[in-house]
Amino acid sequence: MPLPLPIPLFDLSRFGTQVDEAVREAALRVLGHRGYILGAEVEAFESDLSTYLGGGHVVGMSSGTDAQLALLMAMGIGVGDAVISTPYTFFATAGCIHRTGAEILFCDIDSATFMMDPASLRALLSSLKRDADGILRSPKGNRIRLIVPIHLFGACCDMDGIGAVAAEFGIEILEDAAQSLGAKYPSQSGTKSAGLLAPTSYVSFYPSKNLGAAGDAGTTLCLDAEMADRLRLIRNHGMEQRYYHKVVGGNFRIDAMQAAVLRAKLPFLDGWNATRRANAAAYSEAFTSAGLLDRVTLPAEPFADSGLRDHHIYHQYVIRIKTRQRDAVMAHLMEQKIGCAIYYPVPLHLQECFAYLGHKPGDFPASEQAANESLALPIFPGLRLDEQLQVVEAIKQALN
Repeated sequence: MPLPLPIPLFDLSRFGTQVDEAVREAALRVLGHRGYILGAEVEAFESDLSTYLGGGHVVGMSSGTDAQLALLMAMGIGVGDAVISTPYTFFATAGCIHRTGAEILFCDIDSATFMMDPASLRALLSSLKRDADGILRSPKGNRIRLIVPIHLFGACCDMDGIGAVAAEFGIEILEDAAQSLGAKYPSQSGTKSAGLLAPTSYVSFYPSKNLGAAGDAGTTLCLDAEMADRLRLIRNHGMEQRYYHKVVGGNFRIDAMQAAVLRAKLPFLDGWNATRRANAAAYSEAFTSAGLLDRVTLPAEPFADSGLRDHHIYHQYVIRIKTRQRDAVMAHLMEQKIGCAIYYPVPLHLQECFAYLGHKPGDFPASEQAANESLALPIFPGLRLDEQLQVVEAIKQALN
């Protein structure tokens, strides 16, 4: 009996001819006017995204990684500083901190949401000592400058809880919204958009993101106009007037082509996010009907009862299965040509490049457990219900 057709983890070709036509028109427009670097296309996208978010200053960047690095540079983070983030995430967050010369301090995650745990954050900060001037220092003597909570897989962190701890200790927050554009958060002061939950933030437009470019692209978001002006300098080698450099920056400019493509796709984003949520609901029903909830943990929806439509935008649909079973399930799915992936197989504190930090297995148990049990399944717009049922059936076969 022949195997069913492959089911990809992600498939851009299924987004529809209307999207293809909008992107093609945008690309041809840029090829026509030949304004490839910054300019009107970039400014128009930045304006449209600010309108979509309901405020904030948008400064387009060459990638989400470069957006974070530009922000750290703009904030003056460097040697003598320490920055707190979590070890269960994509490498870039800690990688950028390292590149500035600052010390990386890790805080464990909430085991249900995969994101920064306010209680763990408070415990970490409470364990540190202040110097004679009242400055909070790491055990190595570096000044605690910044907390970087990461919205993971399409839902927001507990930003009220994290914000309360940050305020208690007098530490600023830099929001990692790389995976959450379009998500909403029910803060105590009212509904807010991911990316506008802290003074500064950054977003990735990698092609597999909910709003993806035709290559690498990203953006910084900030609430302060002066910070936005500084970021515009930094993304362009610190130049305001050509060849006159006010600060040391980098080549972090977003291409006009990417800005035009993103602007063309932005009107589709809410619909795509709604489709992802519908797919998540279909998975929930299928896993329940298959009787797998005793062996498969479905993604948490921490703000499902908030009444917000966009409480989760499902950039990824990540289930949890006990370690040995997870690996067997993954092998079976791959045998059945069903796309799946582990986000993320090795937590950052155990990566070879960060061995100098001196961490060992067991230091951040919730992060390590997540790395050992997580498995991402297809969730993209265009995924069919029969394919989702096939995915769940294959998991059931593997577990039985």
